[in-house]
Amino acid sequence: MKDTKINTLVSWIGGNDLKAIASTDVKSHAYGPIASTLKAEKFDAVELLYNHPKEQVTPYLAWLKQEVDVPIRAYPIELSSPVNFGEIYLQANQHLSRLTLEDKELSVLLSPGTPAMQAVWILLGKTRYPCTFYQSSLEQGVQQVVIPFELSAEYIPAAKSIGNSRVNQLLEANVPINAAFENIITRNPRMKLLKAQAQKLAEFDVSILIYGETGTGKELFARAIHNASHRANKPFVPVNCGAIPIELVDSVLFGHKKGAFTGALADKSGLFEQAHGGTLFLDEFGELQPSVQVRLLRVLQEGTFIPVGGTSEKKVDVRIITATHRNLIEAVANGSFREDLFYRVAVGVLHLP
Repeated sequence: MKDTKINTLVSWIGGNDLKAIASTDVKSHAYGPIASTLKAEKFDAVELLYNHPKEQVTPYLAWLKQEVDVPIRAYPIELSSPVNFGEIYLQANQHLSRLTLEDKELSVLLSPGTPAMQAVWILLGKTRYPCTFYQSSLEQGVQQVVIPFELSAEYIPAAKSIGNSRVNQLLEANVPINAAFENIITRNPRMKLLKAQAQKLAEFDVSILIYGETGTGKELFARAIHNASHRANKPFVPVNCGAIPIELVDSVLFGHKKGAFTGALADKSGLFEQAHGGTLFLDEFGELQPSVQVRLLRVLQEGTFIPVGGTSEKKVDVRIITATHRNLIEAVANGSFREDLFYRVAVGVLHLP
């Protein structure tokens, strides 16, 4: 008889976890996401990744091992930035791959860490390494999370086995649709499914790619996702990338300094800066030239950019929703679209009919 798999919880160690050892408010259950989850759910082992100084993590691990009776292993991870999507992806993929080879049953705690870390867990957990997701908060406690949206089955072969069963369960349960989606009126079962998927996506601060022809409502969906998210009270800035003259793309997206080029009579902020704290919707995203894709990738990875004619970096916090009618899989294959940029924007994918 085959042995039962070891149920292993995987998580980053976040700032709220480290704060837990200083908390004496037991009644508020201020243990931090990791300890709260381990107290609420049963696991056979715990694997933790951290990018904090070792002197902060060591006392936390000692405290955690006193609080819960489960084997814990922790791994220091070197990152140039806690929002560097590429580095986070490589490290998380390496660890999940090892655990899969060890025949572990995977569970992932989404709550600790940066939005980029959360996005990578979702990407890997919905494609290469099927797992159970959990989240933990003071308001709602510890919950198992259903993330019912399709990731691009065309670009990751492992995703081809992922179906819509959980999405259908969500629809059958008659989960109320957020008011932000009321403007999308439809009787089409497929569109109702997409509204449910989009609503769930809105809860997570991940990048979204929307496929659809002109007139299918891509901007309606993007705006509804923004309005249903925690960024709703911040700007929603839409732009049609295909309508921007190639020589002005950098200026439009990143802004420019006075005198940067002929006609630049004053400093001007770009769309990324205008959307700070909110959502930037890049329609006809597939029309961007490869040279622009390189610069766009940097701001998505690092959260920084330099205006045209500027010398110092600016930081920005923006959620990206992109839309296109082009088959970006083919564009990646023929070299006209960067593969690393595609992975960065296609964490959640919606296909509008």
